[in-house]
Amino acid sequence: MALRRTGLGKGLDALLQPEEEAPFLGGESAIPLDRLRPNPEQPRKHFGEDELKELADSIREHGIIEPIIAEEAGDGFYTIIAGERRYRAALLAGLKEAPVLLRSYPPEARLEIALIENIQRTDLNPIEEAQAYKKLMELTGLSQDSVAAKVGKNRSTVANAIRLLRLPEEMQDALIRGEISSGHARAILHAAKDEDRETLFREIREGGLSVREAERKAGELNGDGDAPPPESSAAAAPKTRKEAPERGRRPAELTNMEEKLIEKFGTKVSVQGTLEKGSIRIDYYSMDDLGRVYDIFLGN
Repeated sequence: MALRRTGLGKGLDALLQPEEEAPFLGGESAIPLDRLRPNPEQPRKHFGEDELKELADSIREHGIIEPIIAEEAGDGFYTIIAGERRYRAALLAGLKEAPVLLRSYPPEARLEIALIENIQRTDLNPIEEAQAYKKLMELTGLSQDSVAAKVGKNRSTVANAIRLLRLPEEMQDALIRGEISSGHARAILHAAKDEDRETLFREIREGGLSVREAERKAGELNGDGDAPPPESSAAAAPKTRKEAPERGRRPAELTNMEEKLIEKFGTKVSVQGTLEKGSIRIDYYSMDDLGRVYDIFLGN
């Protein structure tokens, strides 16, 4: 069945809508849950127990309001395209069957639908999201720009997500479990050497470093001049009362802009100066980093 191409990138409802002239494979049907199978390409691998219990309670009281989308898999079974959370919650609620809309999509559309559903309705963890973007690129041959347009994200968001897959498995697992944040993960990737990344990872987990502290530490490990100068009698001297308030007078607008630039470029960004004049420093730690920053500047 042909898809309405104008639906791509415009949300799940648009993507699920088939061509008007193409016949539906079937309207809403009640299908036994034991005949439904999860989609092996489902980006989401972890489903929160509390979240499923809440949904199961709602299903017991109100039923499944929105049908599951599935396609025939043969031998009387059906593969879920969208709605695996509802399927799992229905099992938990003790239901025997669920309302299902039968559809048929090409492989890239199945993955796109599963990805969009999770992003729009229930966030994937950072690694699941990165793996989904990468899989969609591999399956379709699309660029990061095209994938970003399909799922309604900025290119930098997709690029930053995919970079997380460069982390060792142990660090990816820590990110999945919430032991470190995506910001921490990007700071770890800023460290140029593998051993420095290991060091920084341990310090984040054991020392409770903030993202900004982790970024600063990555700079120190890289020897890029961000490390504080060694203490001398002058450096160790206490600040005067006049100096202290000067440090606290940085406009909040600059701090907010700096944070947004860090998120945009996915690397360390420093804004120095005032609202009237100053400079912006953007760090990169590999040719990949430089190329990505260059592409963002050019709007590629």
